Amino acid sequence: MSRHPGRRTLQDLATAAGLSLAATSYALRGLRGSPATIQRVRELADELGYTVDPIARALASGRTGWVGVSGSLRDLWQQDLSVLLTRALRREGRFATIADADADPELERRIVEQFAAQRVEGALVSPVDPTADYWRLLDPSVAVVSIGDALLGRPGSSSVLFDNEYGVRTAFAHLAELGHRRVGLLAPALPSTPGRPAQLLSSAIAETLGIELIAIAAPAATTDAVDVVASLLAARDRPTGVFCLSDSLAFAVYRAARDAGLRIPDDLSVVGYDDHQLAVLVEPGLTTMAWDEDAIVAAAVEQLDSPGGAPLFRPELVVRGSTGSPR
Repeated sequence: MSRHPGRRTLQDLATAAGLSLAATSYALRGLRGSPATIQRVRELADELGYTVDPIARALASGRTGWVGVSGSLRDLWQQDLSVLLTRALRREGRFATIADADADPELERRIVEQFAAQRVEGALVSPVDPTADYWRLLDPSVAVVSIGDALLGRPGSSSVLFDNEYGVRTAFAHLAELGHRRVGLLAPALPSTPGRPAQLLSSAIAETLGIELIAIAAPAATTDAVDVVASLLAARDRPTGVFCLSDSLAFAVYRAARDAGLRIPDDLSVVGYDDHQLAVLVEPGLTTMAWDEDAIVAAAVEQLDSPGGAPLFRPELVVRGSTGSPR
């Protein structure tokens, strides 16, 4: 069959396939129908030169198919999470518009305003400031799912929550069991935002374990954080271990330790908090708290259509070569 001139319609495709409009639409998006029917409809669409007109579909259905995805993409784990969210949405016939909040509340506000202007039908966000009022700028009809923290500034939004208390306690307990009593805490610097739950929990948990905590803030990007970590390691009373609230910051500790002539874990133990794919590639491998990313993504996307839940995910300690007993 040769391609026909002009824009082909869904009715043209349905007629060629011998199916109803609804059945053709579902098969084209892979949502319903046998594998053979889905393949046949897609092959016919290609032969006819049929392409979806997103504007026409939005006008006909009242749905745009677009979902806003927002996070601070200098963080390596959030980069990966955004990719996984995009793929999961694509499998459902949806499209993602990704925005980088860059750990900046004012930039996040502009992103929310842009999502509202684009009339996204949903938003999956890793918020910089979950307490901000600007989350209310999204229409109540827009399904918003917050990943990591509940949106206190938009009551009623769905959430995928992290059991940070368990994660922080497990990481500190691992260092304490190895004999570390002076530990650095490296947390992402978030200008003009409230303290993050994991960071707030750290001081109280460290105290119960007999750990003297030295907390410092650093830029989210690995390269930008190296100088901040270097000053921590240059102190005469430097810590024997460092717990980082992201693997991106842990990789900065690796670089700063190497520059200072310190060996990991002989001179310095390091614990991360994401189990990013690079954690097994650095030498030695990074001990870190691992999240079930696939389950987190599935729960977040599911709540776009079934809002109101708040599943809680607990990380798992993965011990590799970056931790050992202090000298």
